Parts: sequence; C-alpha cells; structure tokens
Amino acid sequence: MKNIIQFSIKKGEDGYYTASANDYFIVTQGETFEELMGNIKEATELYFEDAQLDDNPISSTPSIFINYELPISLYA
Repeated sequence: MKNIIQFSIKKGEDGYYTASANDYFIVTQGETFEELMGNIKEATELYFEDAQLDDNPISSTPSIFINYELPISLYA
C-alpha cells in the first residue's frame, strides 16, 4: 500500500506555481505557494474520492512529498 504521493512544483513565467503528482494525474496551480499547498491537498482529496481503491491502492492517510525546482537564474 502506497503511503506517499510525490509532487513536483515549478514556478511559471506567469508567476503561478504549478504542481503535478508524479504517479497520478493530479495537477493544480496557485498564485502563491501557500495557495498552492491548499490546492494540492484539495486536488488530492478529490482525485481519491472517486478512485477505486483496488485500482489505486493507497493508504487512508498518505503523506504528500514535494519537490521544488529552482530556476538556474536564482543561484547562478
């Protein structure tokens, strides 16, 4: 049974943060990082609300793991 849902986050040229789950078709965005965190939680809950547990075996209390990609311009 899977206990972690991993997301990758990027900040677009439009200033919005976009998060996408690595193993599931869950994508969301937010204008601020704080808004994005709430949207990730909501999108994940909605995705698994309709999912069949036999098709997507996941624990009832999964953790969300986030990777944030820093643009090279920030540290170069």
